Amino acid sequence: MRVGRRSGDAGRAATATRAEVIYTGTELVPAPYSRGRTVATSGSHGPAVMAQPAVVEADSTSLLPGAHTMRRRISFALVNACTLASLGLGLMAIFLAMQGDPRIAAACLVACVGFDGLDGALARRLGVSSPFGAQMDSLADMCSFGLAAPVVVYAALSHTVPTAVAAVACMLVAGCAAIRLARFNVSPKDGKFFSGVPTTLVAAVLALTVLIELPLPGIAVLGGVALLAFAMVSSFPYAKLARLVKLPPWLWLLPIVGALVDPRLTFVLLVGAYVLSGPMMWMRAKRV
Repeated sequence: MRVGRRSGDAGRAATATRAEVIYTGTELVPAPYSRGRTVATSGSHGPAVMAQPAVVEADSTSLLPGAHTMRRRISFALVNACTLASLGLGLMAIFLAMQGDPRIAAACLVACVGFDGLDGALARRLGVSSPFGAQMDSLADMCSFGLAAPVVVYAALSHTVPTAVAAVACMLVAGCAAIRLARFNVSPKDGKFFSGVPTTLVAAVLALTVLIELPLPGIAVLGGVALLAFAMVSSFPYAKLARLVKLPPWLWLLPIVGALVDPRLTFVLLVGAYVLSGPMMWMRAKRV
């Protein structure tokens, strides 16, 4: 590239402007990602500057990974609607418990458990699982199972046990549920066992306890509530539902017959057997 002088101004220093650049075989093109600058891209009188490839950034604001077809959008909305339904029913359970209707509130909690299982199953079935859905499900679980469930238990037992004792037991459930959900989000997943009793299962047990009105002293029920709270944050392995359904058929006959004879006692025995199965499997694994 060379610069010419202006005619009649020999005594002055030559100045170069964009209009005074004389073409010498090198093309000037706008540089990528620049404002008004040009670079030499070809020719024999100057080094060619390679144009940098354009970088396409992924849309980090998208909540749904993969293709955004209408079918996937509808499926994604349906899954999250189930999660919001669980959240809304949890809030309804709190309101009903505050109004003195703990049994109806417990029924809402049972419905929460159903929607909580439905949203995960639909997400996997429809292929719309996402990190957003996982975080939203965890927050809804904390509201429905970590807060609503102990509130319902407190409302059901506040007239049969000391208020302070009931409050401490219910706060223990809420704290352990928060720890359990946070640990689940950051821990590697095991396809066969849970680490600690799932929060959803604890909420289901508490809701059914209130719903069927177990004929047990209030202190005994609070002891069971505290035991379930500690079981949530324990590291004992607990079998998932997929493994339980593979048990021999004759084992399923026992709870069915027991439910026909005395459903309340059968419920207590089943819950106790599941809670004790964790320490037993842990001790068995230590011996091997």
